Amino acid sequence: MTFISPAPTLTTERLTLRGHHPDDLDALSAMWAEPAVYERIGGKARPREDVWIRLLRSIGQWTAFGYGAWVVCDRATGDVLGDMGLLESRREITPALLAPEAGWTLATAAHGKGYAGEAMRAILDWADGQGIGRTCCIIDPGNAASIRLAEKLGYAAPIEGVYHDRPIRIFHRG
Repeated sequence: MTFISPAPTLTTERLTLRGHHPDDLDALSAMWAEPAVYERIGGKARPREDVWIRLLRSIGQWTAFGYGAWVVCDRATGDVLGDMGLLESRREITPALLAPEAGWTLATAAHGKGYAGEAMRAILDWADGQGIGRTCCIIDPGNAASIRLAEKLGYAAPIEGVYHDRPIRIFHRG
C-alpha cells in the first residue's frame, strides 16, 4: 500500500518539511525519549504508543483542517530532525486557545543550529498564504530558548495560563 501524505512539502536552505509517514515512528519516538526534548514539554518521556497517536493526529489534521504539522528533515542527509507546525489540539487549558496552535520540537542533536526558526518561518509564511494569520503557542515559563524564538517569530503579549496543573505562557501572533 502506498501512503500519500496530505501535507504539502516545504523547503528552506537547509531543510525539507514533509508530511508525517508511519515510517517516522522510530525517529520521532527516539526524539521524544530525549530528556533535553521532553523536560520543557510535559516533563516526561513520551511512550512509543503516545508518539504513534501523535503521528496519526498529525496526518489526520491535514484532512480535517487543511493544516497540520510537518516532519523536519535535513535537506542534505534526509535525517529526521524534529516535527513542527500548526495544531488543532483542543487542549484542556485555561484560558482556552482560540487560534491554531504553533508548536516546534527538535531532537537534541539539532538544538542551537537555527533549524527551528528556519522551519517555523517557512511554516508561518505558508500559513499566512493560506489566510491563517492568527496563531498562538504555549511555552513552559522556564523554556528561555523557545520564548526567544517565539518573540523572533512575532509572538507577543504572553498571558499566564494553566495546563495539566502547571503554569504555561500563551503567546499570540497576528
